Amino acid sequence: MALDFVTNQEIIMAARRNLPQNVWHYLTGGAESETTMRRNRFGLDSFAFRPRVLVNVSKIDASTTFFGHRLRIPVMLAPIGSLQSITPAGGVAVAKAAEEFATINFVSSVTQPSLEEIAEASRSRKIFQLYVQGDLHWVETLLRRVKQAGYSALCLTVDTAHYGHRERQMMDRWLPPSRRGVGYEYRAALTWETLDVIREMAGMPFILKGVATVEDAVLAVEHGVSAIYVSNHGGRQLDHGRATINMLPEIVDAVRGRADVLLDGGILRGSDVLKAIAMGARAVAIGKLQGWGLAAAGQAGLVRVLEILESEIVTTMALLGVTQLDQLTSSYLCKVQPVNPVHEMSAFPHLPGGRLL
Repeated sequence: MALDFVTNQEIIMAARRNLPQNVWHYLTGGAESETTMRRNRFGLDSFAFRPRVLVNVSKIDASTTFFGHRLRIPVMLAPIGSLQSITPAGGVAVAKAAEEFATINFVSSVTQPSLEEIAEASRSRKIFQLYVQGDLHWVETLLRRVKQAGYSALCLTVDTAHYGHRERQMMDRWLPPSRRGVGYEYRAALTWETLDVIREMAGMPFILKGVATVEDAVLAVEHGVSAIYVSNHGGRQLDHGRATINMLPEIVDAVRGRADVLLDGGILRGSDVLKAIAMGARAVAIGKLQGWGLAAAGQAGLVRVLEILESEIVTTMALLGVTQLDQLTSSYLCKVQPVNPVHEMSAFPHLPGGRLL
């Protein structure tokens, strides 16, 4: 049972046992040398906390809001393609876990079952994530379905003009279902003008995912984006990119409150979540950790992942001397040298052999 898991390290070990190697590599690996993926972890490990003491922390509130919706903790469920390869229920398991835990899930346009079936699976608020796979008529037809299904916002992902060279998958000679028969020529042709057209078609809060520079964050605000999603696709697209946590402060400063800022990339611990919040993120999203929870025990495994993150967040807040997330600022952080060698599992030092390939 998922409730037997006391740490996310145990969940990861169960996920590794349950997944075939090709799906494990799809979920866990990065692009080319995996430098970007490792930098996400290195960046988070390069900040230490500066705790305050003699603060009454007998009551901790780790909740926040996003687009007016309450989140139990500032963690949402990132869009993942081909979820049906990780757990038989696919996106339905995520939707039900989001409702059970009181958070928001992003529904990938390249996962199964259909966007309608996922929408109907739970009453939780859902955000539809769009990969453009056709012309504007194709987009308009899809968005009509999205609105009819009751999605609360649209997230356009823009860092996949080409599919990254994910060498673990390449050596497995395996492609996820989300990659098969997709029209990348349409994604490669996206522009800011295309974004404007899609945003107008959507007629709902609009999130831009894949922002990695101040320049694009400023342009996003100028083009009416409601939230900026700082992401390098978990290190799975452009190699030798920067850590998302290192991009975050300058993007938050450039946006100046004109849009919410979200972040993913290497978030594996409650302490990682709080570092992002202290630097100005409204919330973070988890991808790999979400997938490992699903692989370990489906919906229950994912809920347990979130429960463990919540426990880590509450404990860390108490030890930092804060009782609400809005009390966190960059004054609670300082730069340091990471202690451990950085790899995809370096946040979990008690895994057998230190890594699970």
